Amino acid sequence: MHLHRTFNYKLLPVLFLVCCAFSVLAQKKKKDYTPLVNPFIGTGGHGHTYPGAVVPFGMVQLSPDTRLEGWDGCSGYHATDSVVYGFSHTHLSGTGIPDYCDVLFMPTTGDPKFLNTEYSSPFKKKNEVASPGYYSTHLDKYNIDVELTATTRVGVHRYEYPNGTTQANIIIDLKHRDEVLDSWIEIVNDHEIRGLRQSKSWAQNQYVYFYAKFSKPFKTYGIALDDKLQPGKQKIEGKNVKAYLQFDNPKEVVVKVGISSVSADGALSNLDAEVPDFDFKKVQKAAKTTWINELAKIEIEGGAPSVANQNAVYSPYGYGYPYGNVQKRGPAPVDYAKIKQTIFYTALYHCLLAPNTYSDVDGQYRGLDQQVHKADGFTYYTVFSLWDTYRAEHPLLSLIDRKRTSDFIKSFLAMYDQGDLLPIWPLASNETYCMIGNHSIPVIVDAYAKGIRDFDAEKAFTAMKAAVNRNQFGLDSYRKNGAVLADDEKESVSKTMEYAYDDWCIAQMAKMLKKDADYHQYIKRSQYWKNMYTAEGFVNARTNGGWRPDLKPGEVNDNYTEGNSWVYTFMVPQDVETMMDKMGGKQAFESKLDELFTTSEKLSGDAPPDIAGLIGQYAHGNEPSHHIAYLYNFTDDPTKGETYLAQIMSKLYSNKLDGLAGNEDCGQMSAWYVMSALGFYNIAPGQQQFMVGLPQFDKAVINLENGKKFTVSNPGASISRHNFYLQGMTLNKHGYNKLYLNYDDIANGGDFEVYTGTLQNKLFMQDLEKPTSKITDDQIVVTPYFSASAKTFKQPFNLEIKSTEKDVKIYYTTDGSAPTTASKLYSKPISITATTTVKAIAVRENVSSFVNTGTFTQGN
Repeated sequence: MHLHRTFNYKLLPVLFLVCCAFSVLAQKKKKDYTPLVNPFIGTGGHGHTYPGAVVPFGMVQLSPDTRLEGWDGCSGYHATDSVVYGFSHTHLSGTGIPDYCDVLFMPTTGDPKFLNTEYSSPFKKKNEVASPGYYSTHLDKYNIDVELTATTRVGVHRYEYPNGTTQANIIIDLKHRDEVLDSWIEIVNDHEIRGLRQSKSWAQNQYVYFYAKFSKPFKTYGIALDDKLQPGKQKIEGKNVKAYLQFDNPKEVVVKVGISSVSADGALSNLDAEVPDFDFKKVQKAAKTTWINELAKIEIEGGAPSVANQNAVYSPYGYGYPYGNVQKRGPAPVDYAKIKQTIFYTALYHCLLAPNTYSDVDGQYRGLDQQVHKADGFTYYTVFSLWDTYRAEHPLLSLIDRKRTSDFIKSFLAMYDQGDLLPIWPLASNETYCMIGNHSIPVIVDAYAKGIRDFDAEKAFTAMKAAVNRNQFGLDSYRKNGAVLADDEKESVSKTMEYAYDDWCIAQMAKMLKKDADYHQYIKRSQYWKNMYTAEGFVNARTNGGWRPDLKPGEVNDNYTEGNSWVYTFMVPQDVETMMDKMGGKQAFESKLDELFTTSEKLSGDAPPDIAGLIGQYAHGNEPSHHIAYLYNFTDDPTKGETYLAQIMSKLYSNKLDGLAGNEDCGQMSAWYVMSALGFYNIAPGQQQFMVGLPQFDKAVINLENGKKFTVSNPGASISRHNFYLQGMTLNKHGYNKLYLNYDDIANGGDFEVYTGTLQNKLFMQDLEKPTSKITDDQIVVTPYFSASAKTFKQPFNLEIKSTEKDVKIYYTTDGSAPTTASKLYSKPISITATTTVKAIAVRENVSSFVNTGTFTQGN
């Protein structure tokens, strides 16, 4: 055959374009990792997550509410519950304080009821299905199937009622959950309603306007005030407003609900812009596509071998999952790689739930001053759990979501404009002042250090300094004394340690902005942590010039924030090498780390349930511990760090309901796993070094926004499930001999390959170049301390003045005057026989410490 005689060569350009188009489509198509996400992880135990429908960083989190109160009801849902009250539009992911669960919708049948004990319904776990952007369940009481999906600002419900139902209701409950300050519901027409829920809980004054449209007309309605129907009323306002809408044999009703903090019109605009029709499947598909694109920013392969298991249980919830229809039992391989990948992608999913969008489609939002503002050229966000998330969540997002990170910082600066303060823990249009520190600062500095600079850096720097120079939460004591004194403020040890880290971040920003005077000021302040260290190498509270007596490192008391001396002793990520010296050198430091992980000492005192996931006194369930295992990289035996990293990842994360060691905390608990499983971790955001850890997958590809890829390979990950150790490394095909990666190594793309085996290779690890973390400029002199701290005495006693530093001279006064180098030089204990105020300083090379003061009052 002579094909050239019949082939139309004019088609070649067309075919070329078609081939190119298919090629481009193939390149753009992302691998779908959504089947590896299990939204039920963390809904049991104390994870405080929710399983409902949400898109990345969405304003709407449409999820079932099964629990009305209690610590384990913070998200409105707990895996052990069997009754659902309805489906509300806002939820918090893994917090330790309850809030949200606003604007509850509940489909029912029969005569409408307004008490939640009457309209609620039992449901069965086996009938729940959850995946990114989708949730469904069955209401046993009413035989109604419920499906939920969402866009950024709109929740979409689909209710399937039994055929022939003449009283098919939707209950709207605005009283649900927390205290209502004001609310109203208005019937617009037989397809639309709108309203407001203004409430008070953790957020003291929160507005949620809503606008709802229904795919079918309701035949009748009723609005109740204080659970009593108000006949003929189209709009009712009050603190206990509920409504019902009733349909006549609708079979299926699709409900779309837009929300806004600004107005009902804003909610309507959000609704019309994001969901113009009632095509539930289209919204669901779009939500899934959004998640496919987000999750594909990190692509992983392998991670563990398949192992035969005679008792394998397969269910829709994953291998070994305790709920769901059992599909198969018996001899079968357990795909541990799939289990590990499920843990990873669920963790990544959790990392992308918060912060939450708070500005409407037109940019308007309600600010921290309760006024309406407009975000110009950026999206305004809320729900920043910064005490938690600055540690790993935000460094992760600085790698994979730089545009959104920039918008976070612009949101911070807007909050500063509205309230003269960078955010601490903003929720909706409120500053909760929850937790300690000023940790929007490391988020800003880390982003700027990593090249995210399309924000007003000068304003940011001014705002940072304003944050740490205000007189609140012991900051005045910190500046005056070089430490927060227990006499002045509770949680003084934790606050001093975290304020010092924030000051180090400001110093780094000053250096980048070439502000020399500011750099010297804040690099000094970043060393104030030294004033909390005892001669025994533990941090302790300073009181009346001395230490809190009878230090028990495992005791949780009011000198610490959700921790104890064991944990906060290691809270010096900005100056690790000096911390080593304070403990007696590298070997002593390693021994102290060993003891932290192996001690049999139990938690004592007032330990909250947040302090969980214990390995010795290491508490992975709470964030101050999260960097500690990586500190072994500074020691002579980093293999110990590998051992504990493997233990944490394998024992404290799972694909079960209680698969988190503690509260999810808006992504931080999961971000630790994501970063650690990739094989590197930034212990001090704002610093460019990432500690090399233990990559958990055969291959992990980070698709960077600059178009480059950073690939981490560990072929040994499939040899053993958990117990493998580094044997060698290459970076871009060249031998690599460092226990850290620089940020540019990752950001510029490349290939990082590690070789692992099942035996520890201490010789290899010892020879690797150690990371650096040491403050060398503007060294401070540690404040001396007194041998006694009791404020009253009966019998005369001798008071010693001591220092944790050897090369200092101590000068003191007993007449209340401020000591100088012209004061009396301390050489022997001071006899205290009457009420006396003693003040002392330590001096080294003409540099003086802060004044240490104690007043000892003679009593009967």
